[in-house]
Amino acid sequence: MKAKWIIVGAGVLVVAGAMPWVVGYVTEQQWQQVTHELNQSQPFVQMQTTDYHRGFFSAELDGTVTVLNPEDGETYPIEYRASVTHGITGSFMEFEPVKGWAPEGADWFQERPRLTLETRLWGTAALELEAPAMAIDNPESGESLRTSGGVARIEVSDAGSRVEALAVWPQLSLTGRDMSVRINDFRIEQNMAHLSGDVWTGTMEASIASAALTAPEASPMTLENLLARSSTQANDSGQRLDSHLSLEAGQVRFEGEAYGPHKLAFALKDLDVASWSMLTTSMTEFQSTTLAPDAGSRKLFEQQMAAMEQVNTAVRNLAAAGFSVGFPELTLDTPEGAVTGNVMVSHPELTKSQKAEMLMVMQQLTGEMNVSVPMALVEDYPAVRMQLAPLVKQGLLVPEGDRFVLAAKLNDMVVDVNGQTIPLPPLL
Repeated sequence: MKAKWIIVGAGVLVVAGAMPWVVGYVTEQQWQQVTHELNQSQPFVQMQTTDYHRGFFSAELDGTVTVLNPEDGETYPIEYRASVTHGITGSFMEFEPVKGWAPEGADWFQERPRLTLETRLWGTAALELEAPAMAIDNPESGESLRTSGGVARIEVSDAGSRVEALAVWPQLSLTGRDMSVRINDFRIEQNMAHLSGDVWTGTMEASIASAALTAPEASPMTLENLLARSSTQANDSGQRLDSHLSLEAGQVRFEGEAYGPHKLAFALKDLDVASWSMLTTSMTEFQSTTLAPDAGSRKLFEQQMAAMEQVNTAVRNLAAAGFSVGFPELTLDTPEGAVTGNVMVSHPELTKSQKAEMLMVMQQLTGEMNVSVPMALVEDYPAVRMQLAPLVKQGLLVPEGDRFVLAAKLNDMVVDVNGQTIPLPPLL
């Protein structure tokens, strides 16, 4: 009996001793797969591994991250190296830019930032950035950036189908010649689950305790208790999608007064998941072709036309399946009263025969828009009066008690605004 347990114990030790090698092998395969999938999914960040030396308990790797600027198509390569430690159930990787975290001679950080990746054999990974206090000055532009220490973390599980992200930065400030911005207590938290294709569901919440804006020729302004929330959920056994986004500000302080709360809500309702996934994928492909180095070539032009045709087909399918989109709530508090409004546009679900006969998406769009503005706000503030006077003159804003109101309805490609009809051109 004793010999039996000795053999079992020896077997456990052998397996435990071999696990770092197994973990190292799996880590290398996972790294190659993840970088390949990242490069295939989008054009803006590309990762290449130039060298991977794997030992029994550890490994070293070198590579390059290439970041694409979508505005001008310029690319910025960053060489990096990473040290890898193999454990019994996972690996720990620590990354560092080859040329350091700051340009030569610059003193951006009080301490060295730390970027790590922790992986497990069962398919979870956690990428974490620990950033110390930072100070960056640009003498040429006169701009400077100051931040306290902060942390950002992304955790991936269930073979990449679930993602949790968190970022916390107590203080950030950006100073320029024309304006300075100071942000306190920034926090963002997001949870996502893959549904199908390029479609994800989940929730997001971002908050800022206060954001102070100052300019040389203007009174300072402070926004307090800023909050952004979003949620996306699947319905009808994963065939339909609802998405909501709200932006809120508790108070706005300006010239000794405080106004609030303020809120803007956006909603996408009853989207067809397959069509929405096709739309997002085709738009990504189209953007990739426009940013390619040989964007003027004949072959790439044909690819762009094919991608645009996919976008048009996806929009058509999305409309035929039915949807609603718009801003269900707008509330802006002012000393003269609240500015309120809402706008929603919908398209009915079509049968196969109706879809075959559909010439334009706009044909069957219906919608409603309502705006209410305090009359005193228009009369007492020249800047507001200048913007809204043309609408009042044209009868698009009409008096109703102590307010100006706009009530509009869309049907059969005609907008009725306070009794005035405006035909819409066939654009979509």
